[in-house]
Amino acid sequence: MIGVILSAGMGTRLMPLTKEIPKTMLEINGMTLLERMIRNCIDAGINKFIVIVGYNMEKVTELCPQIAEKYDIEIKAIANEKYDITNTSVSTYLASKFIEENDLDDFVLINGDNVVDPKIISNIVASNNTGMIIDNFKELNEESFKLIIDDESFNEERTIANGKINSIGKGLDIPSSTGEFIGVSKVVSDDVAEFNRILESLIEEDPQNYYDFAFKDLSIIKTIDFVLTNGLKWTEIDDHNDWEKAQILVRELEG
Repeated sequence: MIGVILSAGMGTRLMPLTKEIPKTMLEINGMTLLERMIRNCIDAGINKFIVIVGYNMEKVTELCPQIAEKYDIEIKAIANEKYDITNTSVSTYLASKFIEENDLDDFVLINGDNVVDPKIISNIVASNNTGMIIDNFKELNEESFKLIIDDESFNEERTIANGKINSIGKGLDIPSSTGEFIGVSKVVSDDVAEFNRILESLIEEDPQNYYDFAFKDLSIIKTIDFVLTNGLKWTEIDDHNDWEKAQILVRELEG
């Protein structure tokens, strides 16, 4: 399995912290967000990585070999040269197309500005199908990237829902929403080609599209596991308030 970490964004809402570095190089307890996420993936059994770089890419490409040597893993950096005029659909496509063309493996896709309970990574790795981590505990708001899942069914432990995505996006009706997609997902090798075809359509429609929307069309023709957080904690880091939350969460998780 391959870990794909998106690290191309500019992080403008975190200025001046991101004036010289991308968000994934911000440090908590002396460790960058990138290294912490890679370490979580290693603990889940992943030892090959693709990091998509863009903004201040030279800083990340210099760091990757150091992390690779430290943990005895493989890291390939792929540049999104148009990071400033595209969005995550393009960054994701660069990685997933490389994986398809090289007949590689299933891959876990992670937004690089996330801090998560390591069990979240282990749970998505252990899922049998293409899957998405859905927060079914957090109180939703207008900024939450919400999903409405049709015909949802839960196993006895209520850890996995299956069904088709009726709608996905920030503007959905909150009471009707199943939960929030947290930016951690998996695409199994048998689904990569179809995933890429959908991404190509999204990019042709608008290069500023999010990759998240690809899972809606994919869920119509493929089985998607919606792996529930069931209270496991996480946070994305979009602004300074999120940055404070992330530091508190790391202290809570790591002591």
